[in-house]
Amino acid sequence: MLRSMTGYGRRESVTDGKKILAEIKSVNHRYSDYNIKVQRHLGFLEDKIRKHVSQFITRGKVDVYVNVENYETADKEISLNKAVAVNYIDVLKELRDEFGLKDDISVMTVARNSELFKTDRVEEDEDALWESVKNVLDEALGDFIAMRSREGERIQEDLCNRIKYMGTLVKTVDERSPQTVKEYSDRLYEKIKEVLDGHEIDEARVLTEVAIYADKVAVNEETVRLGSHFAEFDEIINSGEPAGRKLDFLIQEINREVNTIGSKASDIEIAKTVVTLKGEIEKLREQIQNIE
Repeated sequence: MLRSMTGYGRRESVTDGKKILAEIKSVNHRYSDYNIKVQRHLGFLEDKIRKHVSQFITRGKVDVYVNVENYETADKEISLNKAVAVNYIDVLKELRDEFGLKDDISVMTVARNSELFKTDRVEEDEDALWESVKNVLDEALGDFIAMRSREGERIQEDLCNRIKYMGTLVKTVDERSPQTVKEYSDRLYEKIKEVLDGHEIDEARVLTEVAIYADKVAVNEETVRLGSHFAEFDEIINSGEPAGRKLDFLIQEINREVNTIGSKASDIEIAKTVVTLKGEIEKLREQIQNIE
């Protein structure tokens, strides 16, 4: 089953005293491009998240956002820098005594100096935190992939219908091509009869001209190859593997064969069919750009 490159998944959970949020979204991209956003102090998770997500997503511009909040324990520890505090208080007392100022030295007065405190982040158990994050991330991935699959199913149905329709168009070209040779032969005979006005017709010369024309407008090789391409198209989209790049290449080959038929066509009906085929190819190309 095909998967779209557009998807979204979001999950939130509280575990081990931590609130963990994981959000994944993606849009179309020619290759794979991962943008991982985590809090600065959780930078060690970035590479783990990228490697984990890349196992499930092979194509698209993917944004992953993970946020972790501590609920039960503080993630920072504040301590007093005693040496600085002693020196700061001594200086305040000296200022008081030197200028006869009111003695209003208090805890709140001293605490206004942020340099007296040291803030240290509590060390995380990286392995344990990663396991918790991965569990929530996997849930978000599940929603994300499900959305991609639903959209991919709709795209696959559309592609199958279009390929089937193109197969019928190619069949009409294949059936019409020999008829154009007969019509050319009939027109040629009528024209020669008109010109010769009752004189004998050189049958061998006429047959040679018809054979040259038939070889010039023959499209059986192209229609056979198109049939093969259509069969391969069906095989790829039903393989269950990422198919975007393969289909992108295959549609180029299909377009090449249709262009060749168009360049050979001297029949108005075949020319009209070629125009319809090219329109379907463009619609296929647009849809393929959405496939992982």
